[in-house]
Amino acid sequence: MSLQENVRNHRRREGWTQERLAEEADLSVGTVRKVEQGGTASVETIHALARALGTTTSSLFASEAPAPVHEAEGDGPKLTELRRALMPPIGLTAVVTEPTDVRDLHSIQSEIGDSHALYHADRYDSVAKRLPGILRASETAVALSEGEARQRAVVTRASAFLLAGKYLTQIRRYDMAYHALSRAIMDAREAGETQLAATGVVGMGWLLLRQDRFDEAEQLAATTAEEVEPRLSSATPGQLAVWGELNLRVASAARRNNRPDVAKAARRMAATAASALDREHVDFTQHWTTFGPVTAETKVIEDLALIGDARGVLNRLTDSPVSPKAVKKLGRPSANNWARHRLDVAKAHVLLGSHQDAMDELIGVKEESPEWLRHQAMARHVMRDILGTRKRTLTQDMREMAVHLGVAG
Repeated sequence: MSLQENVRNHRRREGWTQERLAEEADLSVGTVRKVEQGGTASVETIHALARALGTTTSSLFASEAPAPVHEAEGDGPKLTELRRALMPPIGLTAVVTEPTDVRDLHSIQSEIGDSHALYHADRYDSVAKRLPGILRASETAVALSEGEARQRAVVTRASAFLLAGKYLTQIRRYDMAYHALSRAIMDAREAGETQLAATGVVGMGWLLLRQDRFDEAEQLAATTAEEVEPRLSSATPGQLAVWGELNLRVASAARRNNRPDVAKAARRMAATAASALDREHVDFTQHWTTFGPVTAETKVIEDLALIGDARGVLNRLTDSPVSPKAVKKLGRPSANNWARHRLDVAKAHVLLGSHQDAMDELIGVKEESPEWLRHQAMARHVMRDILGTRKRTLTQDMREMAVHLGVAG
């Protein structure tokens, strides 16, 4: 069924006209008509239609064949070395690989840690250059090891795959990211490292969310969260963080899929984990990213942004874990989570017509994470809204931001 058929069928079951659906979904009649005539729609628009129709977002998605590809797709030479290291050609008897890269596990682990730091410092080009060598070295270490040494090498390779999966999801190379995360989870399971495998599942949940696979993301994260739920009185910070992150994935998927009750319950579980930590916990070797009370609150605000509650977003900026005073006490989330939060705030300002306040947020993110910002569809949406609704002449900052994001004004 196509998107247009799904929307039309649900609307007719309700006995609504297109005008009534537009009113209930807080969309224009033109948008509803466009969807029902076979036009494209953003996930946000489909989510609004699903909320109005009382169904899940995923139930409206099209299941028809994709349009033909008329131009060659790919990265050209940009990710060639990483692709070769991550997905080498496979023959009948063995993998056809590059010459082996022999290093001790300590040096590989150190480079993984350094590359993680570069990733969180917005140094994506540096990460891309380091990853092929890290992957080849970790593969070689596994191939040349036996017994307990091999198990340690498998754990190191799992960490290398996790880093690759995180980087590739961020730059939207989803097929490569899936391959890396799958290998990471399988390696961690083979080595009996449940915590590390659960960290891979957190990453897989993020990837599925990015692909709008809401049902699968929710089910995967919920099942894993149940399997690794810790005893709060004796749990380590890393265990609490992974469990909390898994519940964040459940909530994000359920919210986007118009399952608010499930999302609310998962947010409560994440808040429980965050409260048990007291402050933001930072340890990229133990879990996917920074987690704690501030991170949990940014995701509650993200829910409000998803449903277009701009005033609700701004009202939670004071006297909450994301206020400047609280962040100083509790610690700051990861650069990516904090930047994403600021985009939610920028979006709220645009919806309320406060263009300069929105620009202040975008500029702040650009100063701290310029490369990350260029990969964010939400940043482009916010900038397009500013360009499309501002009645006065654009400022120099606005013109420069449009260029940085590749948005035509």
